Amino acid sequence: MENIVKTAALRLPRLPDLPWQKLAAFISPVALLLLWAWVAKLAIFPEQIVVPPAAVLAAARELWDSGELQMHLSVSLYRLAAGFAIGTVTGLAFGVAMALSRQVEIYFGPLFHALRQIPTLVLIPMAVLFFGIDETLKIVLLVKATFFPPAIAAYDAVKNIPRGHLEVGRVYRLPPLTLFRRIVFPAIVPPVLTGIRISLGRAWLVLVAVELLAADSGLGQMMELGRQMLRLDIVMVGVILTGVIGFSLDKGFRLLERFLLRWKYR
Repeated sequence: MENIVKTAALRLPRLPDLPWQKLAAFISPVALLLLWAWVAKLAIFPEQIVVPPAAVLAAARELWDSGELQMHLSVSLYRLAAGFAIGTVTGLAFGVAMALSRQVEIYFGPLFHALRQIPTLVLIPMAVLFFGIDETLKIVLLVKATFFPPAIAAYDAVKNIPRGHLEVGRVYRLPPLTLFRRIVFPAIVPPVLTGIRISLGRAWLVLVAVELLAADSGLGQMMELGRQMLRLDIVMVGVILTGVIGFSLDKGFRLLERFLLRWKYR
């Protein structure tokens, strides 16, 4: 019965989206902005606590005109790209190796599962002692934050590949690279992309937190300097940018995932 219902649902034509539905995503942000402006206008709280949206916009223009905003933003995005790339590639390689090799899983599996339980932010004090507050600190912490989600996704995906597929590859004595390219890779792409997307969001959150605590530049450090100068308008510029960039990264990766797996949505 359940299969009949699913088949019937698949045969139903998809109703076109109404024009107003495309604008529905903007309702909640606009409502929040109006509420923010209304509360600021009522002056229930001091302006130093609830900064009016106009003051935040003026601070953003000030930072942009001085070039400070571009500098901090470019530094943060460079760190994100470097740490995310290293952590994702090494995580995928390790996850596949641990799934395909019993020896790798025996020797490194317990340590892997123990380290992934340690929150990245609690390692900041120890990492500062080893690396100072230079770029190495941010990259190392980003690699740690982004290593585990792709590794777990790749490990689980490879483990879920039917054993018969791998046995066929071994019977035909396929080289390891060919075995990975022809059998392993196509099977693990969907779950791995999900793991990478989770890793990207985690990397951005960890980066901003690290810059708040131990950095001399970057978006997080810009917010920290604004706090020290009692410039809550600058802090709010950083908060809004953090949310917009994080949302854009997630949305962009979802679109990329949909493009790469377009055969699933046909």
